[in-house]
Amino acid sequence: MKSILIVDDETSIRQSLEGILEDEGFQTSFAATGEDALNMIQGEDPDLVLLDIWMPGIDGLETLKRVKHLRPNQLVIMMSGHGSIETAVKATRLGAYDFIEKPLSLEKVLLSIQNALKIGQLVAENQALKEKINRDYEMIGESPIISKLKKQIDIAAPSSGWALITGENGTGKELVARAIHLQSTRSTKPFVEVNCAAIPEELIESELFGHEKGSFTGATAARKGKFDQASGGTLFLDEIGDMSLKTQAKILRILQEHKFERVGGNRTIEVDVRVIAATNKDLEEEIKEGNFREDLYFRLNVLPFTVPPLRERKVDIPRLTNHFLQYFCSKESREIKTVDSRATEALVSYNWPGNVRELKNLIERLVIMTPAQTIEESDLPQAITKGNSGPAAQTTGLTDLPDSYRDAKELFEKQFLLEKLQKNSWNISRTAEEIGLERSNLHRKIKSYGIEPDKS
Repeated sequence: MKSILIVDDETSIRQSLEGILEDEGFQTSFAATGEDALNMIQGEDPDLVLLDIWMPGIDGLETLKRVKHLRPNQLVIMMSGHGSIETAVKATRLGAYDFIEKPLSLEKVLLSIQNALKIGQLVAENQALKEKINRDYEMIGESPIISKLKKQIDIAAPSSGWALITGENGTGKELVARAIHLQSTRSTKPFVEVNCAAIPEELIESELFGHEKGSFTGATAARKGKFDQASGGTLFLDEIGDMSLKTQAKILRILQEHKFERVGGNRTIEVDVRVIAATNKDLEEEIKEGNFREDLYFRLNVLPFTVPPLRERKVDIPRLTNHFLQYFCSKESREIKTVDSRATEALVSYNWPGNVRELKNLIERLVIMTPAQTIEESDLPQAITKGNSGPAAQTTGLTDLPDSYRDAKELFEKQFLLEKLQKNSWNISRTAEEIGLERSNLHRKIKSYGIEPDKS
């Protein structure tokens, strides 16, 4: 039952409203002065306040100001028999939802209350959704290396500096980007994500900058790009190392001049955007090979963040496991499962080539596929129970390694992809999901390395 606090110095008004509102199913309480109302609001939590303007002691407008100071989201409808446009405007600016003139109309009072409560419900739902999103993107872990990263975010986030986040696939670079945004002065503005590796080269400019009608085949209407959509907020350029040199040049210009033109247009658009970029590549090595612009690297690398691989923060694995167990059990409407000590030891011993994303995917699979409430070592994949240590262990089997770091890295990457494809019966989508790589990106790597299924 919704509760309404009626604040009016006239007994007849309070009694009249009491009868009307209780007949409509509302719970009512009363105050004759602004001081009494403030005391009641401190002790209670009414869903809505009906507040008269002309009262002895502090008037309704001053009471409204103090109510909003105590409870910023409190819904308040003002009432007055001596109303004016100026008073109504002032009440609205102070945070009142509506202004009703006396003598009160029953229909108008009820309509205003119903509309206000609907708005209050939407505000509450929006707040709950934001809190859920924040929990979903929470950085889990208390290891020294993660604690240090969190402190760096706390220091850098409130500034306006651009950031560059580096780390392996699946380490949580997006979580860092979102944490920076949520702790910045732009947190109420949009957070717009662009996966540079997933967008075809011929469409990346249109995606980032937008296009005008008729600028190319299929452009039947003008469209805003990601920079436009993120105006006032944060633009997260994920996998920026996969962006072409041509597009890099345009990104650099925007970062320098804060303006751009849409594809097919000649109108200059100014934007205020904080850019956060992320990559799993060694950009300094990419610069040497001519694949990345040095000036763009220095422009982005104002605030550098490095996200550690999971194998360097194994102390966080039990906590991450428990977090994902609760999340997926709740999502799948199942009782909370637990992991026994031997299974936990196996999880901690494994080196997690797919990092946190691999662990998250595994826990989701175990929640769905394990019938028992306790997950045991026998429920884990053989790669984990046999002590497969991921990349570190795999590379120890390599012989005749090339002298060049790049060639050695490519040799390992080819063997790693081959093993994962064989494990997943050459299912490209499943393999891409397991290793945290975009499907199109995996296709390109398979083609570039000449990897083919074993037909024997």
